[in-house]
Amino acid sequence: MEKTGRIIKSISGFYDVFDNESEEIVRTRARGNFRKRKIKPLVGDKVSFDATGDLGYILEILPRENSLVRPPIANVDQAIVVTSAAEPNFSSNLLDKILVNIEHNRIEPVIFLTKVDLLSDDKYVELKQDLLGYHQAGYLVFDDQDSYNSQQLDKLKDTFADKVTVFTGQSGAGKSTLLNHIDTELGLATAAISQTLNRGKHTTRQVSLFNICEGLVADTPGFSSIDLMEITPEELPTLFPEFLDYRDGCQFRGCRHVNEPGCEVKKALSEGKIMQSRYDNYLYFLNEINSYKKRY
Repeated sequence: MEKTGRIIKSISGFYDVFDNESEEIVRTRARGNFRKRKIKPLVGDKVSFDATGDLGYILEILPRENSLVRPPIANVDQAIVVTSAAEPNFSSNLLDKILVNIEHNRIEPVIFLTKVDLLSDDKYVELKQDLLGYHQAGYLVFDDQDSYNSQQLDKLKDTFADKVTVFTGQSGAGKSTLLNHIDTELGLATAAISQTLNRGKHTTRQVSLFNICEGLVADTPGFSSIDLMEITPEELPTLFPEFLDYRDGCQFRGCRHVNEPGCEVKKALSEGKIMQSRYDNYLYFLNEINSYKKRY
């Protein structure tokens, strides 16, 4: 019997599918020709499947709205970018690179800063000032001051309803810890930071979707690096929301906001309306993308 559903877990070649009709979980495998066609089902995929017998079979992956490589997940509405204030140290470059990738995939980003209790008061005030620039760019920003106070978590959980939300960010940033505070029944594994490398151990080995606050939420493996190979130099300026507020005022259409005269984005930068660190990271990413083009 052919049915439709969504993959909520993938492990060792098996896929657990939520059956839209029965609202039960059905364990499935992908059809043999998927491998020949180089099609790999992802958690979050909407699928049609045959539920006859003890083990179902995925027949078709329905068209995806989007998909991510890191983490491997499809049809995401919202991404909570978990970034640490310390251990590992805050990196605006890595945060902006993650945000650019999320914007590229037409996913709504939300920033959550963890481990602020490890900062001195002065360092916390300084970092909060930096994060104000992300507020001004239009991002929702949360932090775990006062040990995940309920008001912050309630506001975050309010964003989950009727969405597929992914938690992503560098290894050791505290994604699983944050999710355990949001839903104490999850009991996700957590691990300490490697002091030698200043990065975390990968405590999440697979991607799974959980029912939380009237939405589907994924905890995902962390990472220590990410690239921009799918992004073109033409697209990159459109992935910085604050640039979009000023680009129509630029003298030249298709302005890259680098050396062009009459650039409204650079004017806004000089007036303090755009964060210097965001613009510096933009130039860094543009150079990185142009280097890819020369090599490949």
